[in-house]
Amino acid sequence: MAKSSASAGRRSRTRWGLWMLAIIAALVGTAAFAFRTEIAGYGAISSAYSARVACSCRFVAGRPLEDCAKDKLAGMEAVTLVEDVETKSVTARFPLVASATATYREGYGCVLEPYEG
Repeated sequence: MAKSSASAGRRSRTRWGLWMLAIIAALVGTAAFAFRTEIAGYGAISSAYSARVACSCRFVAGRPLEDCAKDKLAGMEAVTLVEDVETKSVTARFPLVASATATYREGYGCVLEPYEG
């Protein structure tokens, strides 16, 4: 008898945990939908700024990309940087939202590539 009440208790806790997980997921999804414009704007600006600064750091100042990643502003931790040495460019990505590429051009420095959205 003790085994079936313990088993029923575990099922009850599991069911309760699944409901809580579903409620949290729904709240996060609703918040993301409600603030989608702000999130998209922040992602676009963060990726463009990071690409431009990292490109200048890498191809004008000659620092390693890992060192350039330290120059990102607070709050931009989600932005990732990828360099292409052949084209002298850096691409910054804000996950699932935006990406931007800056390319070094002799005489101009690093310039952002045109947005094609």
